[in-house]
Amino acid sequence: MEECWAAIYARTLDCVHCGMCLPTCPTYRETGREISSPRGRIYLLRAVAEQRAPLNDLIAEEAYLCLGCRACETACPSGVRFGSMLERARAEIDRAGLRRGWAFRVERWALRGLVARPRRLSAAISLLGCLQRLRVDRLVAACLPKSSRELSALAPRVPPASERRRLPAFTPALGERRGRVAFFVGCVMPELFGAINAATVRVLSRNGFDVVVPASQGCCGALHAHSGDLDFARGLARRNVGAFAATDLDAVIVNSAGCGAVLRELNDWLPSEGAALASRVRDVSEFLDTVGLRPPEGRIESRVCYDAPCHLIHGQKVDAAPRRLLAQIPGLELQIHDDPAACCGAAGIYNLTHRAMSRAVLDRKLASLRAADPDYVATGNPGCLMQLRAGMAAGGLRAVAVHPIELLDRAYREGAVAP
Repeated sequence: MEECWAAIYARTLDCVHCGMCLPTCPTYRETGREISSPRGRIYLLRAVAEQRAPLNDLIAEEAYLCLGCRACETACPSGVRFGSMLERARAEIDRAGLRRGWAFRVERWALRGLVARPRRLSAAISLLGCLQRLRVDRLVAACLPKSSRELSALAPRVPPASERRRLPAFTPALGERRGRVAFFVGCVMPELFGAINAATVRVLSRNGFDVVVPASQGCCGALHAHSGDLDFARGLARRNVGAFAATDLDAVIVNSAGCGAVLRELNDWLPSEGAALASRVRDVSEFLDTVGLRPPEGRIESRVCYDAPCHLIHGQKVDAAPRRLLAQIPGLELQIHDDPAACCGAAGIYNLTHRAMSRAVLDRKLASLRAADPDYVATGNPGCLMQLRAGMAAGGLRAVAVHPIELLDRAYREGAVAP
């Protein structure tokens, strides 16, 4: 048995076929098919590993139909590491040449040639911003068929250049100094959510931490790993291992759930090489909750639903920390909605590659948010923010999707200018 399939096989043996994962699986909930559940997919992969079945198009289809949300891992009483198993299986499917066609070639080029290259990505997003300001994107979308118009609606609004500036290499702590942290900026975050990155640094500084931003860091490789390009993802991971090698850090802070999950599991990708960085990575909400938040004084008289990103609650096992932080903002009322730990359907680029299933999963989420009717929906992942913003706009919901750190930052700033 080849090394990769041996690793997959070993993970399948942890499954006891109890079925507790089935109700949590988005694709099983939508299809009702056993083959489209974690248990069914594990059975397929074990059959390939044992050479009882060939690695074919059916198995490739099911492997990529999975959103990779990892809700099954939280539900599993046996500790099955389904996410790791899925990434390895997709890499083997990729090596077997079972992903074909123009859509796959475009995806591979975009992930390798744009997302992983900061200058090219910045130029592409600047071009998109220019088209949006001239409203050319709307004219083009109006000429497209309905399915393509829905895809174009997912494109986020490009923020002004002032929000896309590079963060300072060093931001000193305010008040009594409590420590020193590094901040992981990501690839999409500085281009589309630069205001969230800046807010993260301000909040860390207000809580007494010096913040350093290593210039040599880069893309975490999450999207590449999820798409089966695991070897390329490992190359990106090695760059970040070097960038965050400084020993005088209390933690490496991440505000993107998907990036954080990947960085915390680097030892699985890069045995021994990635262990030091993986051990220091913390989501910003988890870190602030652990060290103790300095309570903000500004009031936000609003209602907020916290919606848990899959790779935060299931990948990093961070559940209550964001809610505890939001509860400390004066005036902010936490509103409960149904199944806040369920996937929103974004799943990296899944909402582009599997539009129908992504939309079905999102519709469940929108129904629960519509019933709660909050002022804000807070979630800590860029893909979730884009998916929810597009879905709520199309569905007529009045809520605004924000990162929890944005609400904290606002409360600090309003408290600072209060009389």
